[in-house]
Amino acid sequence: MEKNIRLAGIAYESLVNGPGMRRVFFSQGCKHNCLGCFNKDTHDFNLGEEFNMDKLIEDIKANPMLKGVTFSGGDPLEQAEKFAYMAKEISSLGLNIWCYTGYTFEYILENLHRKNGWKELLQNINVLVEGKFEINKIKNGLKYKGSTNQRIIDVKESLTTNKIIVLNY
Repeated sequence: MEKNIRLAGIAYESLVNGPGMRRVFFSQGCKHNCLGCFNKDTHDFNLGEEFNMDKLIEDIKANPMLKGVTFSGGDPLEQAEKFAYMAKEISSLGLNIWCYTGYTFEYILENLHRKNGWKELLQNINVLVEGKFEINKIKNGLKYKGSTNQRIIDVKESLTTNKIIVLNY
């Protein structure tokens, strides 16, 4: 596998994209084009910059303050194989991994075997913040999500129990 990933950017230390101090990788490329998206620059698959995934992982290892890593976007599922590789390596460091996507958990499960890397990515993340951003469902005080239709899902527990376990923040 090519060891490069196309990113729109990196937040080296963030407190707003999941609990604790996190490294955030913003995927380049998104098909959802949600009205009111605050990351419109991440939609074009041809923009962004190529980064070596192993160097990104080494840089995470060098920062002991990090409690987790978040994949945001764009939509990381559009580069699922690459994010799955990173998630597997990062999870071996004992860090918590969150992933944002415009796809619903149900849609992901239905297409797990049709989309390259989706199964591997899902198996190596802890939390999925899912669903398209809906501008008419904004509500003050939402934590870790943009609109009320989005869910914050405990992936490991959901896969184990075969029920969607929604976390309340």
